[in-house]
Amino acid sequence: MKVHLDKIGSVTIHANLPREVELADAVQPRLGDILVVKALQDKTVYNTLELVSGRMARISRDDVIAGVLGRRRALRGFVGEIPETLKVGDRLHVLNLGGVLGVVVSGTPDVGKPLLCEVLGGVKAGDGVATIRRELPPAPETLPDVPLVLVEGTCMSAGKTHAAATIVGKLTQRGWRVHGAKLTGVACLKDTLNMEDHGAKRTMSFLDMGLPSTVNEPDMGAHARRILAELASDRPDAIVVELGDGIIGHYGVQDILKDREILARTKCHVMAANDLVAAWGAVKLMTSWGIDIDVLTGPATDNDAGEDWAAKELRIPAANARTNGHKLTDLVEECLG
Repeated sequence: MKVHLDKIGSVTIHANLPREVELADAVQPRLGDILVVKALQDKTVYNTLELVSGRMARISRDDVIAGVLGRRRALRGFVGEIPETLKVGDRLHVLNLGGVLGVVVSGTPDVGKPLLCEVLGGVKAGDGVATIRRELPPAPETLPDVPLVLVEGTCMSAGKTHAAATIVGKLTQRGWRVHGAKLTGVACLKDTLNMEDHGAKRTMSFLDMGLPSTVNEPDMGAHARRILAELASDRPDAIVVELGDGIIGHYGVQDILKDREILARTKCHVMAANDLVAAWGAVKLMTSWGIDIDVLTGPATDNDAGEDWAAKELRIPAANARTNGHKLTDLVEECLG
């Protein structure tokens, strides 16, 4: 049986799906498998899908959508899992903008109820179901000597994406040749596209490793080294790296921050914090891991109250990405030398 896809989620981008696909009747609850689902409702919030073009489209009832089975554990969004069993006709939820599919087990009032879908089948590939998962080469033990700027955060929505894009943009304006990476999170294109819009010559994310998300993914340090080695292969002046979610959480950020080879190449740690308590806690935690935070940014620096406190109490320079991108980039550039 063939169906026409009304919308193709960006999480499937490397599968290069046509508009008309053949359905596989037998589906399994397998991470990375590409499923075709039908939207069962209209919603007024959290009703948008990022397409493979990077454009956003509203999901309407009865839309036939291609997405990918995966997990999400967002502190300020949905907690979604892959069901233990799965068959055609079962109900799933859309977990994120990129089209990751699963069963929501928890949410927050801000995002409302998840959009409900019916499983029509998998996208047929040979005798099975197409997947975004792929065989990966061994992770490199060492990385080229290209300086890294790691943009970390105390939580999701702490200003990491804006800070990373601002740093990319200002460094580019100053003559740096910059690449960008998104190493953890839930798959969508908007963050790496934002880096490209600000001047990044090349970008990559965990989606390029065949991962719909990095939730509970073992050895994220190895995945990160694969991505960074590829980006460093043409010797940019620097790579600006966003670590999605917070330094504490389910997305593997700690694995990356404990990878000795990545730390050895990191010249600047930029911490985005929502408030001063979060900033204080981030300093304490990172120090316990043997890591010094070089620059503080995020909502904690929205005005002089936060910047002054950080300078006096934490002995860390601070700059807001939204209001003073030049100062933020000055601080980063000092670290890069």
